[in-house]
Amino acid sequence: MNVMKTIKNIASYALSISATGLFLINSAWAAIPIEHWTQASGAQVFLVQSAAIPMVDVQLDFDAGSRRDPVDHAGLASVTAAMMSKGIQAGGSPAEPAMDENALGEAWADLGASFGGHATSDRMSFALRSLTYPDLLAQAVQLAARQLAQPSFPVDVWQREREAMQASIREANTRPATLADRAFNQAVYGPHPYGYEVTQESLAHIDVAQMAALQRQSLLPCRAKVTVVGAVDRAQADGLVTSLLSRLAAASGVGATPTQACLVLPAVPEVAPLQHASEVRIPFDSAQAHVLMGQPGFKRDDPDYFALTVGNYILGGGGFVSRLTHEVREKRGLSYSVYSYFSPALHAGAFTVGLQTRPDQANQALDVARDVLARFVTDGPTEAELKAAKDHLMGGFALRIDSNRKLLDNVANIAWNQLPLDYLDTWTQQVDKLTTAQIRAAFQRKLQPQSMATVVLGGTPAQPSGATD
Repeated sequence: MNVMKTIKNIASYALSISATGLFLINSAWAAIPIEHWTQASGAQVFLVQSAAIPMVDVQLDFDAGSRRDPVDHAGLASVTAAMMSKGIQAGGSPAEPAMDENALGEAWADLGASFGGHATSDRMSFALRSLTYPDLLAQAVQLAARQLAQPSFPVDVWQREREAMQASIREANTRPATLADRAFNQAVYGPHPYGYEVTQESLAHIDVAQMAALQRQSLLPCRAKVTVVGAVDRAQADGLVTSLLSRLAAASGVGATPTQACLVLPAVPEVAPLQHASEVRIPFDSAQAHVLMGQPGFKRDDPDYFALTVGNYILGGGGFVSRLTHEVREKRGLSYSVYSYFSPALHAGAFTVGLQTRPDQANQALDVARDVLARFVTDGPTEAELKAAKDHLMGGFALRIDSNRKLLDNVANIAWNQLPLDYLDTWTQQVDKLTTAQIRAAFQRKLQPQSMATVVLGGTPAQPSGATD
């Protein structure tokens, strides 16, 4: 028992160090070598060696996100990933008994390690964190392998979780922000899966058999992209990944080499561009009116990524130094907060301008925001604005990768979106070489201010000009 307590203390201390910045980088940071190889199973591995402390972080990504949910089963990917932490089946020996959620949680605590999954629109991801002491790491990897391949999906736990989620949805449906976001997503994405909404009804349609089928059919070694950051070399990382995926291979019937089970997945359609402006007014008795405006933006691998990212910092992503804040908040006092952002993904995620204001000021605030956006798309940033944005973004780049966790996120992003392996090494150069003309041209290619979707929840109804209800 004392040994286990010591292990937990060591792991807790190491985790706290990692959270605050163990991958130490300064303004003169060296290149970040990303090693990449493909295993015989088809699994792709991306490794960054970081020996600062004896710890490793691993992320496994599969093309099993919510964009592949059936429309009447929206939420299937998310609940499947979550339920995989609620228990595991017995293994093939007495040393591998079945575990319920409590026993599984205690097993991870005893190892001073963690493992869990979640799903986004594009991918289902699992993250392992463990000390690299040989005995501990081997046990953590084996437990994670069991959890990946042999989840028990207990029916009683799913019924409990579903009821809690449905109650949460009922409560969220009373909030103005929920109603505004829902209407905005429907207006921007239309029938595309990015616009699917998890509802009480869609959750009611999901059962544990469907979760088990999704896990079995989607979590295949040949579809895995695995990112490893920590105190392991290439041989150790390769063995770690092989062990993590070994039970998936056995469960799916996929052996050492890819088989017919890994045929290319069906294509998901692209997000359709908006053909005309639309405006939705939602009556709501609230102290603040919620205003959202936007359109489909761009995909993550778009060559305009850097121009749009830097330009958006100037437009509305830079907080108090952005144009929208200056014009809407500081000059006119129409809103405490106003912002803009892009959400690039495997498909064109939304470009969004958002603000909250007094209901009687909603129309004025919207008009100002529209004018600022239109002028920015037409004229682009000034030289002074671009210099200030570059100074901030380039100066703060080290904070994006100052811990193993942050570095893991960045390398997994490179892996998932098929970005160049030297992406982090050239990030500041890509920002530094941008010109005002390039930013203006990128915004003109991507944004059509005259054809955007607008949602106003609360506020004084007004007949929109050039738009339809």
